[in-house]
Amino acid sequence: MERGRLPDPDPARLHGLLEERTADLQRVKAEYDNYRKRVHRDRLAMGEAAVANVLRTLLPVLDAVDRACAHETMTPGLREIADTLRTQLGSLGVEAFGEEGDPFDPACHDALTHHVRADTDRPICTKILRAGYRHGTRLLRPATVEVTGPRPPTGNPLGPDRGELRSGTTADGDRPSLTCAGRDHRHR
Repeated sequence: MERGRLPDPDPARLHGLLEERTADLQRVKAEYDNYRKRVHRDRLAMGEAAVANVLRTLLPVLDAVDRACAHETMTPGLREIADTLRTQLGSLGVEAFGEEGDPFDPACHDALTHHVRADTDRPICTKILRAGYRHGTRLLRPATVEVTGPRPPTGNPLGPDRGELRSGTTADGDRPSLTCAGRDHRHR
C-alpha cells in the first residue's frame, strides 16, 4: 500500500472523512481563537490591575504633598511639585472625588462619623477628611468622610450599636477584625 492512499477509494466514504476532518479542524480553530481572546483579555486585566496598584502606592505621596501645601508656606518649588504630581496623575486618568454636599454612597465613601439631623431626608457628606481617587471605573481609594443625615431606620440589620467599634474575629478565626458602621476592616 502506498503512503497517504486509502485502501478503499469509495467517493462517498472519502467525502465523509473529509467532512469529519474539516469539522475537527474548525473546532480546533474555534478553540484556539477563544484561547487567544481569553489570553488577550487576561493580559489587559493584569495590566490594568498593575497600573492601579502603582497608582494606589502613589496616593500617600499625593496626600503628603496636599498636607504640605495646606500647612506650609507655598514656595515656588512646592507649588511646582504639587502641580506636576497632580497633572501627571491626571494625565494617567486618576480622578479625585469627594465634595462636601455629595450624597453619601457606601460604595465609594468611608464614613467615620454619622451626625443625626432631623431636617435631612438622606445622608450627605458634610466633611471630607481624605479625598478618594478613581482610575477610570476602578476605585483606587474611597473618600473618608463625615456624614450627616436622618436617624437610621429602626430594625437596622447592622444592629443598635451602629457606628461603634467592636472587636471580633473572622469566621476562620485567623485575623482579628474591627466592624465599624457595618463594614468589616481586617487587620493585615
